[in-house]
Amino acid sequence: MAKVNFTVGRVNGHSCPAGKSQAFLWDSNASGLGLRATATGTLSYIFQGKLNGATVRVTIGSPKDWDIDGARDEARRLQRLVDAGKDPREEAAEQRAALVARKAEAERKDITFADAWTAYLTDLETKPSPKTKRPRSAQYIEDHRKLAAPGGTKKRRGKGLTSQGPLHALMPLKLSDMTADVIARWMENEVAERPTSVAYAYRMLKAFAGWCEGQTRFEALLPSDCYSSPKVTALLRGTKTPEGDCLEREQLPAWFKAVRALPNAVASTYLQGLLIAGPRREELAELRWENVELGWGGSITLRDKIETSRTIPLTPYFRSLLVELKRINDTPPDFRQREALEAAGTPWQPSPWVFPSSASKSGHIEEPRYAHGVAIAEAGLPHVTLQGLRRSFGTLAEWLEIPTGVVAQIQGHKPSALAEKHYRRRSIDLLRQWHTRIEAWMLKEAGIDFSPEQASETAR
Repeated sequence: MAKVNFTVGRVNGHSCPAGKSQAFLWDSNASGLGLRATATGTLSYIFQGKLNGATVRVTIGSPKDWDIDGARDEARRLQRLVDAGKDPREEAAEQRAALVARKAEAERKDITFADAWTAYLTDLETKPSPKTKRPRSAQYIEDHRKLAAPGGTKKRRGKGLTSQGPLHALMPLKLSDMTADVIARWMENEVAERPTSVAYAYRMLKAFAGWCEGQTRFEALLPSDCYSSPKVTALLRGTKTPEGDCLEREQLPAWFKAVRALPNAVASTYLQGLLIAGPRREELAELRWENVELGWGGSITLRDKIETSRTIPLTPYFRSLLVELKRINDTPPDFRQREALEAAGTPWQPSPWVFPSSASKSGHIEEPRYAHGVAIAEAGLPHVTLQGLRRSFGTLAEWLEIPTGVVAQIQGHKPSALAEKHYRRRSIDLLRQWHTRIEAWMLKEAGIDFSPEQASETAR
């Protein structure tokens, strides 16, 4: 192919003859440098060489962007690559990939805590727990939302506006900026005012950090010691069980009287169920009628933290409370209320939940602490948490010298002894014998006059 010395005039005057799709002009001063003209009038410098017997062609750029000397230098660079046995096209692809990677990494380093937290909540809502292999509870998800909420919305109960969650202050921060010093300053600002909430928020933050390390998009962004540094852990308050978070035998009369007097039958029954059966609060809150056998000698099947589910006896008194809830649940509202519901496009139907709540998104009771607080105050008792009611079941059962394995099986505790784990298979009838004794003893101590015959009528 003929070569000429590239000049500005020759470059600008080169064109593609009629009837051809492209035409080339080759430079005599730089090996492989050419000028291509297309039928559309486009000009571009190119490099063409031989690599392993095959033709390699690379576009350098337009004469508008490259002067002749610059194009020659680029052609010589590409020729050196070919002489070294490297394909310039592969090099260009690697450079583009590296540029994309650098850009993506730069964008990744700009990810904020709010961005990652949103993805984390989505993961919690849509994927089962790796530990229990079951979906997380609605209350667990809601706790995450509350601790990161901006606040300022009207309270569902009581007057005033909700307060900002402790994690909300971290939301604008980049993950890469969440150093131990930053987390320590955050905790110092929060822990004096609300130590319990901050301790819970810290545990969530720690779990979140572990999750981030398993996600390609977020791994290695959080500083490794953001939650484990002594600067942070030194600010944590003790998380031991509050002293006295358990009902004593002599407190049963006042507690039952106040809880039974609550105007909300759902909350009243729910709280009594926590004490009488000793379940975890979420297990009882998520109980459906389809998992309740109200017949004489009935049972309830609860979602279990250790196993997939567990079935426990339905004791006579607690059964009588559920019979009444079932009656209320299945009783339709009056004509005007039904008409209003139908006009709103939500015709009335019985709730599938044993403990329904029209105020919660899930449809079942989610925040019974307010009602329990009212009852505790009315009874003049020291504060007892909902977990404390579960603790009370196991503690009070010791008055009757109930086998610890029976109590553990009713409450859904993992067997702690070898014999319990491998050799004890108690039937529900055997559990019922012991469980009924526990309930009867509680009622007697509370001064409640109740006999099993009062609960003999089955709900219809």
